Amino acid sequence: MDTKDGRNNLYEVVNDFDVAMLVTHTANTMHARPMAIARLDDGMGAYLVTDINSIKVDEISVNPQAILTFQSARRFASVRGELTVLSDRQLIEKLWKEAWKLWFPDGKSDPNIALLKFTAHEGEYWDNGGMQGLKYVYDAAKAYMTGETLKTDDAQHAKVRL
Repeated sequence: MDTKDGRNNLYEVVNDFDVAMLVTHTANTMHARPMAIARLDDGMGAYLVTDINSIKVDEISVNPQAILTFQSARRFASVRGELTVLSDRQLIEKLWKEAWKLWFPDGKSDPNIALLKFTAHEGEYWDNGGMQGLKYVYDAAKAYMTGETLKTDDAQHAKVRL
């Protein structure tokens, strides 16, 4: 698959999500938690909001490697990359959402707000939504009826370097 097509397909899959599971490294294992996506860029870079005093900030300072995962009933993606902690007040102001007041009652001027900038390196997606879903059902039924192994194409599943 053309890398540009793969990137576009990956972006199309994850662009529908408001929340991703962020996986970071602890001293002994890995830790996953849901995170609201403040912004997603075409190149799969993402911004997440957090409290500067949270344990994930400590985890990132030791090991910035992370994974974002996305899942719905028919679309799935996993993106590997690294995180940087930002305290850029202008960017926080630009990305601010009123819903964040639940965690930051003082609003966008709260000194504890930080952004996590996720820089993507590679991703993988599985897309069985929309027309891909219909194609999958057809191909699965055909494979079942003929006794063959189900094959998917790059529009349904691919690994992508970013």
